Amino acid sequence: MDFIELQIKTSRDLADILIAELGEIGFDTFEETDEGFNAYILEGSFKEADVKEIIQKYSFLGIASYEKVKIPKENWNQSWETNYHPIEIPGRCRVRASFHKPDPSFPLEIVINPKMSFGTGHHSTTYLMMELLLDSDLQGKSVFDFGTGTGILAILAAKLGAAHIDASDIDEWCIENGMENIAINDCSNIKIQLGTVKEVKKNPSYDLAIANINRNVLLEEMPDYAAVLPEGSKLYLSGFYETDLPVIEEKASSLGFRKTTHRVREKWVAAAFEKKAVE
Repeated sequence: MDFIELQIKTSRDLADILIAELGEIGFDTFEETDEGFNAYILEGSFKEADVKEIIQKYSFLGIASYEKVKIPKENWNQSWETNYHPIEIPGRCRVRASFHKPDPSFPLEIVINPKMSFGTGHHSTTYLMMELLLDSDLQGKSVFDFGTGTGILAILAAKLGAAHIDASDIDEWCIENGMENIAINDCSNIKIQLGTVKEVKKNPSYDLAIANINRNVLLEEMPDYAAVLPEGSKLYLSGFYETDLPVIEEKASSLGFRKTTHRVREKWVAAAFEKKAVE
């Protein structure tokens, strides 16, 4: 199946809102541009009326216009190679594609060939989740990565010493891409599955669950995350704005979690929680 690229011209503030809204209707890859951003979706999932409705909904905040381009599946890699630059967390980790040269000055290097999957490190939510993982002791731990996309966070967890990582996504294309990236990074301890959180096989308990999805999905699925996290385990969440943090924190608290920290980048948030002891 081919893809639809929307080349959207708008202000930076409105772009953040539109990205969040487009993510709710199936767009799963976004690329910032000087004039706004590009958004990508499988052609079969594209509904132009929904896009127009979203733009009209926020017209009071500013002007947004777009051009629609059809990208054949076989040309997707070429498109990414033109625009995809390595991401660096200074002195700690570098994310590059296979067509970039290695940089041995970084302690950790991850190779991600993104194709149509979400999660290259370019988006603030992925970057923030990587920082949380880099600040964690994962040696010998078990991890579940819900909504794994390219597999970038699962791969980082493996490189940080996690003993076993389960990962899942609802998109077959993400599963295919994730498996490729896992193989490229030689992470044999990652098992990736297709399906929703309710459908995939899970162990009775994990030391850490991570989910970089979006506000509504997180609120819906958090009880399922909590079900496989025992006392003292961790939960890292991202994919939402700073203004959404109170409702995310309230839901987590109702499930027995307390927030230990959060960080913000370009209005996006990643938050870390710990499962409290049952009183």
